[in-house]
Amino acid sequence: MSENQNLLAEQRRALILDEVRRRGGVRVNELTRKLGVSDMTVRRDLDALARQGMLEKVHGGAVPVVEASTHEPGFEAKSGLELSAKEDIARAAAELVSPGAAIALSGGTTTFALAHQLLEVPDLTVVTNSVRVADVFHAAQRTSGPRQGAATVVLTGGVRTPSDSLVGPVADQAIAALHFDLLFLGVHGISVEAGLSTPNLAEAETNRRLVQSARRVVVVADHTKWGTVGLSSFASLEQVDTLVTDSGLPDEARAQVAEHLRRLVVAGEPEEPVGGSAEA
Repeated sequence: MSENQNLLAEQRRALILDEVRRRGGVRVNELTRKLGVSDMTVRRDLDALARQGMLEKVHGGAVPVVEASTHEPGFEAKSGLELSAKEDIARAAAELVSPGAAIALSGGTTTFALAHQLLEVPDLTVVTNSVRVADVFHAAQRTSGPRQGAATVVLTGGVRTPSDSLVGPVADQAIAALHFDLLFLGVHGISVEAGLSTPNLAEAETNRRLVQSARRVVVVADHTKWGTVGLSSFASLEQVDTLVTDSGLPDEARAQVAEHLRRLVVAGEPEEPVGGSAEA
């Protein structure tokens, strides 16, 4: 009996989606052997993922959805993907934050996970263009009441995107007037050629402003973001100080990161300095 029989449905579906993306397609009988579950269970999982637009069912299996560079999934659609990886990344990224720092968190499901990890770090000033991130800190204050050392949160304002980020001229102007020690940046895609990219043109401009206002830039992205390219690039890899990712990042990608970034943090693995400096 496979230990994968005990996986929660969302964990099992995340594994299926990772296999489909990594291999370019899988067959039902391959998934039943790998996961140790019945054909019916696998087919239900594929149906659920297909309804969410995460893959395309074909006869006997599934293949990846070919997305346009302008396709922008909503927050809820993205929040169910790579859950354990995002939690691991969030915990590793939180260790980079010192009490009393002025930090910025962009929109995204990984920065949302990071916000939860930062609730106990005292005296932070948090600048964010993410409604979801701001809600994490506000909800904590409503639950526990006023407390010494609670974060001061600055929400930029702007026009809301499908991923619940605030973008546009209002957000850009607010960010341009601020300066922060550390920016944690979620991304739609990351690659050597395109750098950091997003399918949303307005979000790309707001992210450029975030990068310009930060002393250090930390990208928080699970391994599935590597090689993905959105419509608009907003930063090169050379503008990134640190990438925090999960152990699924392949060796070839790690070698490429070492050529362009100063620091690679792989959640759950001992850190090895890359590039020209071990400091972020």
